[in-house]
Amino acid sequence: MGLTIGVDIGGTKIAAGVVDEEGTILETHTVATPATPDGIVDAICAAVDGAGEGHRIDAVGIGAAGYVDDKRATVIFAPNIDWRHEPLKDKVEQRVGLPVVVENDANAAAWGEYRFGAGQGHEDVICITLGTGLGGGIIIGNKLRRGRFGVAAEFGHIRVVPDGLLCGCGSQGCWEQYASGRALVRYARQRAAATPENARLLLELGDGTPEGIEGRHVSAAARQGDPVAIDSFRELARWAGAGLADLASLFDPSAFIVGGGVSDEGELVLDPIRKSFRRWLIGAQWRPHAQVLAARLGNRAGLVGAADLARES
Repeated sequence: MGLTIGVDIGGTKIAAGVVDEEGTILETHTVATPATPDGIVDAICAAVDGAGEGHRIDAVGIGAAGYVDDKRATVIFAPNIDWRHEPLKDKVEQRVGLPVVVENDANAAAWGEYRFGAGQGHEDVICITLGTGLGGGIIIGNKLRRGRFGVAAEFGHIRVVPDGLLCGCGSQGCWEQYASGRALVRYARQRAAATPENARLLLELGDGTPEGIEGRHVSAAARQGDPVAIDSFRELARWAGAGLADLASLFDPSAFIVGGGVSDEGELVLDPIRKSFRRWLIGAQWRPHAQVLAARLGNRAGLVGAADLARES
């Protein structure tokens, strides 16, 4: 199979890209993300048509945020789109005239990193994405593991604190409430409110109040040595590394790949994640340690992974 198209559904834009067998994006086309579920289907088809113009395309892969069934056809539940048992594969196939594969967006990103990014050379890889929330993907024995019903690897909703913070999923104490971009901002605001004298730079980057601190302010302040911002990253890393230690007990991979917007800060967050991972890994002094690697593909991972999964299928 030759060229395929990968589709990444974002909150503000839908991107489609023509991808070759080496994972290289040859052409892209983006459209604004509509407000309605039917409008999003229309936009996906328009993005696919726009990207594929002038190319011979064999299949389309779509990365969707939500639960996708075991047949990679139906979005069972999407938290940010009013999709409930949405037959996305059938709808898009009828419009674009090509075979379509639908995959969870975190799974697609994990596959992209495994095939063309930091996971190359590994057979057993666990990926986590530290973005606004926390997602992930499981590759064991060179295969993407989706579970019997297609909804495995929802790592963000593992409960790490019984009766802990309320999560958007309706549960309490989910991992993403403690290790995510949203958690990072909460840590920074709490610390800036408690010790504003230690957060002068962080507060200046916002509007002067703890409530005005946003993720980009925490990153910028940490790069300039703000102690509260740095401590906030360390707190996120403590929770992230402890979670990876638990996943090591479950899956025993050779590598963890950490992606998402938070990971863009590189060693500022990855080094303390590794230290926390070693601290909480059972039998750490005797057993081999999985590598903790930075993702390489950035925001291209989901699009490239979705396109390659369409090719694999």
